[in-house]
Amino acid sequence: MKFTSPRTAAVLTMTVALALTATACNRGGDESAEGSASATLALSTLNNPFFVELRDGAEEAAEAAGIELEVVDAQNDSATQTNQLATAATSGTDAVLINPVDSDAAAASVAPLIEADIPVVAVDRAVNGAEVQSLVSSDNVAGGKQAADELAAAMGEEGQVIVLQGVAGTSASRDRGAGFEEGMAAYPDIEVVAMQTANFDRAEALNVATNLLQANPDVTGIFAENDEMALGAIQALGDSAGTEVSVVGFDGTEDGLAAIEAGTMTATIAQQPAELGKQAVEVLEQLLAGETVEETIPVPVTTVNADNVGEFTE
Repeated sequence: MKFTSPRTAAVLTMTVALALTATACNRGGDESAEGSASATLALSTLNNPFFVELRDGAEEAAEAAGIELEVVDAQNDSATQTNQLATAATSGTDAVLINPVDSDAAAASVAPLIEADIPVVAVDRAVNGAEVQSLVSSDNVAGGKQAADELAAAMGEEGQVIVLQGVAGTSASRDRGAGFEEGMAAYPDIEVVAMQTANFDRAEALNVATNLLQANPDVTGIFAENDEMALGAIQALGDSAGTEVSVVGFDGTEDGLAAIEAGTMTATIAQQPAELGKQAVEVLEQLLAGETVEETIPVPVTTVNADNVGEFTE
């Protein structure tokens, strides 16, 4: 993860604020004159099937609602996302959906938007330190607990586990990790011997898992905070995946479900990325109509394993 220096962050924040001030002075009546609303979906990355599905769900809902939706990809860089939001404000966007690269760093980027009365809805990941209008996300803490239970059952409630963590600073990684830790507290004969970030990335997870497995040869369980990292761990395990070592992921992506069917992944905690995108746009539509919305809108997660995977792949 890249960090922005305090001085650079201040300059970026000032740039956003100046851009928004200019935009706010010219916003009056624009929406009614054009007859339709515009919105920006600022995604952390599109180099991940989960966020591609989220985008697709948002675009479908926006089309149905008559909202012109522009999608921008920050490529997992906070500074890039800050610049994208400044550009969106300058172009006169009526509302913003943000999937933060970094939940903490995003606060400075969205604060000027909020001050300019541009509705902001966070999707999948929270924005820490800023009062956005709503957060549409999966219950990641509950999902982490479910992952712990599923992995413990597959391991016979004993053995050693390694955890592959997501992008540091994201609420999704933090909450899934907290839920998993809480769930594992119920299994005193299971020891978490290593935890390391692989940034929600399959290739990085392959390298991280390879190193951690070499250092901890007795591991019989892996929890990855998303399916992409779980699939990287499965590559690292080779023939041991699903036989000697149980792997549990998170997201319920197409590749993750295929790995469950193949027997290399024990389970995944399935989110509904398209539904996340859809509901986030629906919340924006309500806000643009002047309606009040819930501060937090949870989207359910489901444990998928060999017993029920067919229900998700039909």
